Amino acid sequence: MIPCIAMHRKIKSLSQAVATVGVRWKSNFRKTPLLTAAPIRALIDEQISIQGHFLPPQCPVTAYAQMHCEDNDLWESFAHYNTDTHGTVNLTRDHSVGGSYLGCEPMGLFWALQPAPGGREGLRLRKKNTETPYVARVSLLEGHVSPGKAPQTELGTVVTERWYSAPGVQRTEIRHDGIVGTLFMPPGPGPFPAMLDMWGMGGGLMEYRAALFASRGYATLALAYIGHKDLPGDPKRMNVGNSYFRAAFHLLQDHPQVHADRVGIIGLSFGVYLTLRTATQPDVNPACLICINGPLGTTVKLADAEGRTEDFNSDEKYWSYDAQGNVSFRDVSLPSNSPPENKAKLENLNCPLMCIVGEDDLSSASMENADLIEEGLRAAGKTHLFTRLSYPGAGHLIEPPYSPHRRTSMWSIKPRKLVTLWGGHLAPHAAAQEDSWRKMLDFMEHHLRR
Repeated sequence: MIPCIAMHRKIKSLSQAVATVGVRWKSNFRKTPLLTAAPIRALIDEQISIQGHFLPPQCPVTAYAQMHCEDNDLWESFAHYNTDTHGTVNLTRDHSVGGSYLGCEPMGLFWALQPAPGGREGLRLRKKNTETPYVARVSLLEGHVSPGKAPQTELGTVVTERWYSAPGVQRTEIRHDGIVGTLFMPPGPGPFPAMLDMWGMGGGLMEYRAALFASRGYATLALAYIGHKDLPGDPKRMNVGNSYFRAAFHLLQDHPQVHADRVGIIGLSFGVYLTLRTATQPDVNPACLICINGPLGTTVKLADAEGRTEDFNSDEKYWSYDAQGNVSFRDVSLPSNSPPENKAKLENLNCPLMCIVGEDDLSSASMENADLIEEGLRAAGKTHLFTRLSYPGAGHLIEPPYSPHRRTSMWSIKPRKLVTLWGGHLAPHAAAQEDSWRKMLDFMEHHLRR
């Protein structure tokens, strides 16, 4: 019996020792830090919730985003946070205390993206292929650090995809009766409300806003009118006239998957002038217009009654430059510099108009033109058609939400290098893009889905 009792005591003592070790091991155990994003794949105008878990409580961390554009240039942003008492950080809830932005900005890592130091001059982020996403790598770093300036400990990482085209959106190149554009059609049989989409004097064919509209249920035709290889004549002139824009509107209106009486037009910059000019033609009847930071008229000389133009550089006397040699086109669009015959005839406008204005626009006299548009509609007894959204601190390129903003970017390289001023400050411009996009969609919903 005695040996058995001794053995029992040893086993009991060993069990107590193991239990003690087990308690100690459990108290020191910490799960591996985890960074999550939900959803991983989203449209460009959707918020993503980014959270860090299983971190040391009340400790400094840095959220860091990296993304390569289609030309392989690196864009990056970072923000300093402090974990809570539970060892979590939530970008939807918590405040950045330093870095690329400050405060509670759930999508700050995306709209604050900027070209990485040492990169090419004058970059601007524009999506060329709407059938592929932007891929952003988000990581969580130990401490409050500036990426690239000190050794960094990575605590967790997650990769997100940002899309302009939703699953099922169809993209079709249009080269019909001289019209050059790209048609985006929402999934399903339709018929759909529709938008004709026109950009500015930078030329070419910008498709990403049209793809996003289609992702929100609007058949959209992105239309080229200058600086495209499939358009006729000198790329520095607008060699198409009123009949071209009317034909594009009617092509969209007559599409079998489009509601013929629910077609709107949107224009940015010089596209605003073309939007207003097209909408006031006698055989065009849009259901609504959206005009973003652009003029009522043009200082560029018109070559004929159809509204074709001379060389866009013919208005160079209105260009101005800052101390760094960056060019501003603001005076080009001042209403006082445009002759009356070069202005759209607002008395002929018969549909609702939303006018979006960045009050720090350095590329267009947007506030003065918005005032003139409002005055013109008032004189015609049509003030009920006019809605203005005006944003302090926002610049010229008010784009879909969470798009990175650049105050300047390269305008041309040949025959001479020109960097243009867009204006706008990062945080207020981002806020303007988010607010205006939501209100644009509400405006379209009201007037195109009635």
